[in-house]
Amino acid sequence: MSGIVSYGSYIPKYRIRPEEIARVWGEDAEKIKNGIYVISKSVPSPDEDVATISVEAARNALKRRPINPKHIGAIYIGSESHPYAVKPTATIVASALGADFNLFSADYEFACKAGTAGMQNVKAMVDAGNISYGIAIGSDTSQGAPGDVLEYTASAGGTAFLIGGEDVIAEINHTASVTSDTPDFWRREGQPYPTHGERFTGEPAYFKHTRAAAARIMEMAGTKPEDYDYAVFHQPNGKFPTRVAKILGFREEQYKDGLLTPVIGNTYSGAMMTGLSAILDKAKSGDRILAVSFGSGAGSDGFDITVTDAIGKMDRHAAPTIQDMLDNVKWVDYSIYAKFKKKIVVGENIA
Repeated sequence: MSGIVSYGSYIPKYRIRPEEIARVWGEDAEKIKNGIYVISKSVPSPDEDVATISVEAARNALKRRPINPKHIGAIYIGSESHPYAVKPTATIVASALGADFNLFSADYEFACKAGTAGMQNVKAMVDAGNISYGIAIGSDTSQGAPGDVLEYTASAGGTAFLIGGEDVIAEINHTASVTSDTPDFWRREGQPYPTHGERFTGEPAYFKHTRAAAARIMEMAGTKPEDYDYAVFHQPNGKFPTRVAKILGFREEQYKDGLLTPVIGNTYSGAMMTGLSAILDKAKSGDRILAVSFGSGAGSDGFDITVTDAIGKMDRHAAPTIQDMLDNVKWVDYSIYAKFKKKIVVGENIA
């Protein structure tokens, strides 16, 4: 059975606390923190974007399983913040990895579930015999308007999964999707920051789709929440994934290891995938994982995954683990954050 052959993540080392953002905008920091359950978020440096984050994540995956890049038959990158409106990120990553000219590649967009859509497509191509290996990446340097509630959570990071049919460390037993036209979040062409639909964000969007995808996967697999060792959900903040996990019947010990948003913020297309990466850092053979992404607009992808004996043969420390990246932190204040995120332009003549 096909599945994840290797994995790699990248999280920028810079961090900012909600208290620092609240200080600038005169907001109640404790109220903000309690409302979103986020204590810090990652910030990309000025020379980091979706392309560089994707390259780092993919290279980390290949460190754990050093296959010949010429054997990679597809690269799909999901993001809300591709560096070019017209020019694929996937070709940049393919070149950096040394992939072959005969390659399927594309950039995907479906809000925060674009990366998991790439996982589904790569798996389908492997199952069909079209390719031996493919890479699916979820990566973002997400946006939040100055002073908007999104500014407290919108962060940066990404994860790459090498998917194939041999030496699989985590079999993808089942995958399914649900989709509807629910306008909870959007960003029009040319606009620098997204808009959110307030009351549509919770129940009509996130909770409806995430619950439905999880229920469909468990129906397909014939499983119940207690059959899983781990569960990971899309995490726009710290409260939504914990609430949906409890609604579905999962316990804290099942979802706590994949819950990263409280310490790194919402990495959008990288959120669920990076949570899954953290789980794979410590999972053992036989562990079962339920993974559900969510993308505004709106839809969810669900996965039923079983960890195999092959994970015991992998040197998971050949690349930085999620914990390694959580430990390597450099704090910034709002002025540096605003400079890094180009919310202010240094040296521009405005006279």
